[in-house]
Amino acid sequence: MRESPDIIDILKGAVQAGASDIHLCAGLPPSMRLRGDIKPCNNHVISRQECREIILGLLTDSQRARLERDLELDFGLQVVGTGRFRGNAHFSRGAMEATFRYIPEGIPSITDLGHRPAIVQLCDLDRGLILVTGMTGSGKTTTLASMIRRISETREGVIVTIEDPIEFYHESNRSIIKQRELGTDTKSFHEALRHVLRQDPDVIMVGEMRDPETVRAALTAAETGHLVLATLHTNDAPQALDRIVDCFPGDEQNQILGQLANALAAVVAQRLVPSEDGLRRVMVSELLTNNSAVAACIRDRRFEQIVGLMEIGRKDGMHTFDDVLEELYLANAISKEEAVAGSRDSARMEVLRRKPNSR
Repeated sequence: MRESPDIIDILKGAVQAGASDIHLCAGLPPSMRLRGDIKPCNNHVISRQECREIILGLLTDSQRARLERDLELDFGLQVVGTGRFRGNAHFSRGAMEATFRYIPEGIPSITDLGHRPAIVQLCDLDRGLILVTGMTGSGKTTTLASMIRRISETREGVIVTIEDPIEFYHESNRSIIKQRELGTDTKSFHEALRHVLRQDPDVIMVGEMRDPETVRAALTAAETGHLVLATLHTNDAPQALDRIVDCFPGDEQNQILGQLANALAAVVAQRLVPSEDGLRRVMVSELLTNNSAVAACIRDRRFEQIVGLMEIGRKDGMHTFDDVLEELYLANAISKEEAVAGSRDSARMEVLRRKPNSR
């Protein structure tokens, strides 16, 4: 009888190799995402039974019951000497499988992530809704954690986070930080938000805005004088606004547009692209901040004009993906191909030329 692979050894080895995610799939070897590509961790093909036993062995009794009931489970896992992982257990064609996202133990600064100073300055806001948006794996959670770290180091107050699961552990600094986890400390994002205003918060962080109730509660909290940080799964800033409004039935959308125009402070959209040497991934971001012109566009749902307003607002710190792609290409951080592929205006990237001897 063959011996099942040790999941802790797999996770440690993947992290040492520089992986961001690890996959356990029945009928395949354990796999890792390494700089965007999927690679096998070893050549041991995991059977359906092995996969199930490995995953259940990582869970508490209550987590096992939730997984069997809901068929999906998000959970946190601490590996001594390596760090934390955000796990997701699920079923595929009847087999129990799992994915693990590595969460480094230290919380990087916002500038270390590659964000511009204008994004750092968002942490000084007292109120409003800040959306951090991007596709899965683009580093949204890390950006939020970095912002919470900055806020806790620079002001006195109470920060309440609502997460599924808790990923980065924060230490209270100048601010008190209360971290609440779905399934352990609260039943849902919108239930937690419904009660959070009685917990005397100055800053509220919502791990993800998944449903209309959560969006509505986040907007209300931002309108009533709190700073609210939240994530969305969208490609860019205009799509984030569209996504918020489309959460609601048509007869409610005008009201939501009005609330969003009043409550929105900023949208940070981000993605990670391969560096020119292929050894790492580089942050590319865009920033939309609310002003009278942006608010008017939101009220009238003229989202197609948002990119133009970001370009006009460069003097106020706004920037588009294309601005950052151009900057990174000219600095030899990314290739021309990546700049062109990731841009809205490919012709702008095509004509760029680096200075001689810029390497």
